[in-house]
Amino acid sequence: MKLALWSAIFVGVFALAAHAADTFRMAVTTSFHNSGLADVLLPEIRADLGLDVHVLVVGTGQAMKLGRSGDVDAILVHARAAEEEFVAAGYATHRREIMYNDFVVIGPNADPADVQSAANIIDALQRIAESRPRFVSRADDSGTHNKELSLWAKTGLDPEAFGRWYNEVGAGMGTALNTASAMNAYILADRASWLNFGNKNDLALLFSGDPALFNQYAYLPINSARHPHVKADLAAKLEGWLSSPRAEMLIDTYEIDSENLFVFNAQDK
Repeated sequence: MKLALWSAIFVGVFALAAHAADTFRMAVTTSFHNSGLADVLLPEIRADLGLDVHVLVVGTGQAMKLGRSGDVDAILVHARAAEEEFVAAGYATHRREIMYNDFVVIGPNADPADVQSAANIIDALQRIAESRPRFVSRADDSGTHNKELSLWAKTGLDPEAFGRWYNEVGAGMGTALNTASAMNAYILADRASWLNFGNKNDLALLFSGDPALFNQYAYLPINSARHPHVKADLAAKLEGWLSSPRAEMLIDTYEIDSENLFVFNAQDK
């Protein structure tokens, strides 16, 4: 009886260990999570690879902190300059582009800053700064926040000098959009999060299409030479799937209201 009991316990522990060996920790951006695409991809990854991907939903800056400390096996983010520095510093083995969409300016339907008439994104932001309607910034060191700051820099304006109309929330894309909705404010968002956002109220997409608003997402496996415990074999396995025709079909056909949220652009190595 005791032998049978210990055998059952051993089998159970072994099964749990085997299951744990097929789990994978990946830090992803709030914009990717808020788009709803994770809900499409993760079950298919599990079905195709037997890989249970546990996602930590954070801003790009926090995702990189988790990667630097070896707390995740890979990151999926959207801030190219920071990603290239991350690879150069040896925290990731390489950077693999997977898909893209674009950033858009959201604001009140009445559009008091008249950004719909702007010639480009710099003109749109200058119009907002001149008319000083409410504006919400994520202010969370995310890829979206970094893009916003880089665009303000190109206008020659400094958000730190803005008055009370400029509202820093220090939060993810969903929370920031909810704040903008409650305040009837302007905000820079990624298209996918906006399309999947369910609390639009009086907000509308007012400006898009400038090439400067291009938004590339990339996959970075954490370097096992720096953190030997990370699952480099599973990272490679997942990367192969994310850059495969199977992923391409799922990404390119993911729609909300007949509008595509992402475009697959992974290239063979």
